Amino acid sequence: MKVLAAAIAIAVGAIGPGIGIGMIGAKAAEALGRNPEAESVVRTTTILALAFAEAIAIYALVVALVLKFT
Repeated sequence: MKVLAAAIAIAVGAIGPGIGIGMIGAKAAEALGRNPEAESVVRTTTILALAFAEAIAIYALVVALVLKFT
């Protein structure tokens, strides 16, 4: 049961960041297509948003590891 709970935790915890990262990339490409001069601002904001989305996936990984090994 612990292994199944860990698998479900990481699966559910990775869906949101995966979708979020895809949406961030799509909107960044759309923004650059509309206004290429704003590349530095868009790049900075995109990298920051990607880091926050990845942090959520790492939290899900930590929860899964705690469930598996305790």
